[in-house]
Amino acid sequence: MNWNKLQDNAQLAQIKQESAEQPVLIFKHSTRCSISSTALSRMERNWSDSAGIKPYYLDLIAFRSVSGQVAEEFGVDHQSPQVLLIQNGECIYDASHFEISFDDLKQQVVSA
Repeated sequence: MNWNKLQDNAQLAQIKQESAEQPVLIFKHSTRCSISSTALSRMERNWSDSAGIKPYYLDLIAFRSVSGQVAEEFGVDHQSPQVLLIQNGECIYDASHFEISFDDLKQQVVSA
């Protein structure tokens, strides 16, 4: 799995633009949380590029302000770990903790 690093608020405009062409995943990860590490590992084990989703990884400990901006920009409550699925500039799906599932993400892309 080839993560794109989300490290700057300015990247959110780029993500919105990219999401008009293909779905974009933002994975908000806490490097200090075992639940977050488990969710990240499950995502990476089940990932398939064939779903056509561009993945972004956000280390929310190192980039706390970016994490806050993600919540504000896409109108979701902050959680950790958390995934957001962005299409056409909007968050169409989010999940946190053990609800994070690659299969669920794929279903959301198909139904959107």
